[in-house]
Amino acid sequence: MRVMTADGTEAEAAEEGIGTPILVIHGGMGDPTVWQPVTELLHDRFRTVRLHRRQYRMDLPRPVSMADEVGHVTAIAGQLDRPVLVGHSSGAVLALEALVAEPEAYAGAVLYEPPLVIDAPLSADRLAAARAALARDKPGRALSIFMRDVVGMSAVPAWLVGSFIGRHPEYRRRVVRQLDDNDAIDALGVRLAAYARLEMPILLLGGDRSPRHLTERLDALERALPRTRRVLMHGQGHNAERRAPQRVARAIAAFIDEEIAPR
Repeated sequence: MRVMTADGTEAEAAEEGIGTPILVIHGGMGDPTVWQPVTELLHDRFRTVRLHRRQYRMDLPRPVSMADEVGHVTAIAGQLDRPVLVGHSSGAVLALEALVAEPEAYAGAVLYEPPLVIDAPLSADRLAAARAALARDKPGRALSIFMRDVVGMSAVPAWLVGSFIGRHPEYRRRVVRQLDDNDAIDALGVRLAAYARLEMPILLLGGDRSPRHLTERLDALERALPRTRRVLMHGQGHNAERRAPQRVARAIAAFIDEEIAPR
């Protein structure tokens, strides 16, 4: 699916299936393939549409603001009939901003651990070392620093992630976009009051092995939203879409069946 947006850029998404539309927004460092294991379990009943986020489109220039990304979500959603938004990580923050921008365009949402700002900025001054590593052409090192100092991953797993990324040209190119993504969230500031005005049903997903700060951010969002339910995935962390796609797909399908009249 390709749709021209208001600013003249083209939004892109992968589309499959028929039925109630689900618009999926991937998280940081990702692309539309990341959520394919989940959507393959859904598109026999639902029309699944996986957005390729503007922030991670290497054919489009940076920097990319959250408002720029909302424009792409809005353009794709405009081709659907009130889709259910599914957002993961920074993609879930983008989903929240799209809901605020045009709430009548969506039937509901599923948000998997959005790293929204609830007090201090996500990174404060902790990205300086990561930016310096990028300037030395060490994107793997930059991502390791980000994963350790911002995401909250322990040192050894963060190093392993960075080492893996550093060996893959496509992912190396995305590291600067991940840092930009973090900056775009910080630029929003605290938006809980805006999210508290969302009246559509919203499902919150979390894992009991995720970094503690993500659970705290989900707690704050749950308190703010007027119409929400929450599912805790035991034994899962921040990447259940890859590690347990069946559980994620079941949660999405059950939410639509119970809270949103399937079409």
